[in-house]
Amino acid sequence: MTDRVPVTYHCPRCGAVAELQRDPYLADQSVTPYPLAGWHYVGTDEDYESDDVDGVVLACGVDTRDEADGCGEPFYLSFVRFEAGRRVDPEPEPEHVELAGEGPPSPDGPDGPGGPGSFRG
Repeated sequence: MTDRVPVTYHCPRCGAVAELQRDPYLADQSVTPYPLAGWHYVGTDEDYESDDVDGVVLACGVDTRDEADGCGEPFYLSFVRFEAGRRVDPEPEPEHVELAGEGPPSPDGPDGPGGPGSFRG
């Protein structure tokens, strides 16, 4: 096993600084406020250098240098991934939205003069 070196990462929301002890050979993809679809993340207290791990979830304000600072939100360090010898392009997890209830049955346009042929003089 190689010696580890301290590497710092900034929270993408508030800029607080987190530090991890990493192998000198880094294969970092990105640091994002959301997980990437298909990536497997572990916490900082787990073996994040393992070959079956795709990234680390950091807790801002807990895993950051000064625990008094930070927004308290998670952020994600994603490693470069390869499948069948090709680099995998990351995609954010899809966001699920809930649409409002039923709206009006049809659009309600402005009142005004009608179209051609509606003029009666």
